[in-house]
Amino acid sequence: MADMADGVDFAVAAYREEGVWQVQSIAHPVLESVDTLAHALRRFPGDGGAVGMVAVDEDFFVIVRVAGASTRVLLSDVTAADEWELASSAVEFLGIPGLDDEDEQVPAGDLDLLGDLGMHAMDMGVLLDDFELYPDEMLSDIARKLGFGPLFDDAVGLTSA
Repeated sequence: MADMADGVDFAVAAYREEGVWQVQSIAHPVLESVDTLAHALRRFPGDGGAVGMVAVDEDFFVIVRVAGASTRVLLSDVTAADEWELASSAVEFLGIPGLDDEDEQVPAGDLDLLGDLGMHAMDMGVLLDDFELYPDEMLSDIARKLGFGPLFDDAVGLTSA
């Protein structure tokens, strides 16, 4: 398995505080697993929990949403579990049986984990089916749909100078 610190493109937490979106970077040590990421996200003071977005090696992303004791997960590509610890922990968290080398690049988890915020399962599925997009582009599209696109783009360096 590859070392997460070497492969993480970015990791951010997004949450609403008094109805206003906030976006903050997440430190790499908490990106070891879905559990450590969820634990870190619970520290944010969001009105309805927090959303963690992690892009790895320009290859895949993981979204973890916490609200109270609830943790919901979406992994953009199950085949990443063969190489990356965070993806493997997402597959384990989701209870997906063993993967083999012939598995297709398909998402796993809760496509509707952001539905109540404006990104419904169908829209998420369409976005994930676009193999032309990199993970940072997909997550930027999601952030725009949820209402914090410019904050997200600034936080991850997608804003042009």
